[in-house]
Amino acid sequence: MADAAGRLTKLAEEVLGVPLPVRIRAWDRSESGPPGAPTLVIRHRRALRRLMFKPGELGLARAWVAGDLDIEGDLYDALDRLAGLIWERGDTAPPHRAAALRALARPEFRAAARELLTLAGAPVPPAPPAEEVRRRRGPLHTLRRDKEAISHHYDVGNDFYALVLGPSMVYSCAYWGTAEDGVATLEDAQRGKLDLICRKLGLQKDLRLLDVGCGWGSMVLHAAREYGVRAVGITLSEEQATFARKRIAEAGLADRVEIRVQDYREIHDEPFDAISSVGMAEHVGRTRYAEYADVLYALLKPGGRLLNHQIARRPVADEEAYHVDEFIDRYVFPDGELAPLGRTVGQLEDAGFEVRDVEAIREHYALTLRSWVTNLERHWDEAARLTSPGRARVWRLYMAASALSFERNRIGVNQVLAVRTPDAGASGMPLRARDWRGGPARG
Repeated sequence: MADAAGRLTKLAEEVLGVPLPVRIRAWDRSESGPPGAPTLVIRHRRALRRLMFKPGELGLARAWVAGDLDIEGDLYDALDRLAGLIWERGDTAPPHRAAALRALARPEFRAAARELLTLAGAPVPPAPPAEEVRRRRGPLHTLRRDKEAISHHYDVGNDFYALVLGPSMVYSCAYWGTAEDGVATLEDAQRGKLDLICRKLGLQKDLRLLDVGCGWGSMVLHAAREYGVRAVGITLSEEQATFARKRIAEAGLADRVEIRVQDYREIHDEPFDAISSVGMAEHVGRTRYAEYADVLYALLKPGGRLLNHQIARRPVADEEAYHVDEFIDRYVFPDGELAPLGRTVGQLEDAGFEVRDVEAIREHYALTLRSWVTNLERHWDEAARLTSPGRARVWRLYMAASALSFERNRIGVNQVLAVRTPDAGASGMPLRARDWRGGPARG
């Protein structure tokens, strides 16, 4: 087949109505597109079949994960150039671009459709990559379904995450500064984030902390070691729990820190002095968020503080029409949902919390993600061996695209500090904003 790249470029530009912003190199080694631009490498005609049978983001994701598609050159530049044609659906990406492949069904594009069929070859739908989660049925966010979703994302090997996250083993936004601030590395920035949370919560010796979604135990470990708290960390991931318990035992803190494999809805302890929830609420979902806020409120003593660290999306005109991107839902965070910041604050207030501070740190997450991508690329062969080449490709695309989303203000991340203020009104908060030295009022 002569000049497959040129034929694909012409076809894409005819359907999209705009020049293609990247070069194409096809399986026949032909190339086409703007010189010097990143190159979209179509390694196999199977990639086109994936797009034909699942037009749009899911077809592209399957081709990427399977290795049928690749990018040569600057990955961030390529994703930035393609964002308006694939992922972004606002004013910068008219609907006919977002649904470009579906346009092939229209009569005026019948010739283009025949051309795509010729290029794709055998009209047989390829099987999805093994890394894809099958479409789930039944109600969202039951105890069992949430545990399965968490297992898909986190139980892919602690050694793999160690390569990506580095020694801190913190899988949430770091808090960056400068070398003069003592924040020159990812480890410095993650330590700074953990300490910021401890200070916002007013942690002191022997206060009781609950960390919801404790991951590999970094938050409870830092709080117990540096502030002398007694802590309970909960996770739904068996692998995370095993890793966290080992770290805590090696640090000699097993008498102060307990790690449980437990859902937040299953906690029936006496109330805690403080609760941290860092990068966990994105898994809760719209249908359960009011319950989540109610449960955390009930678990706090009067005067206790909650630090809710959560990714937020921008509001949309029709909130009921919002849906999670198919790539994220099938390959990264099954059943995960993002909410606008205003809704999160409102639901915490509805539960009885007094919201005292909101700090937006989205630029910090872009820097964090770029560091994780660098770690993954530096250890690529080992990462692919520890999981699978497809899984490593999922994480590379997900983290790089997410970094751009934070940089372009399409998503954000916020630390919301809230208090279960006693009826007498003594919140225990410092008089001056962001002077986090004062401790929570004791009930």
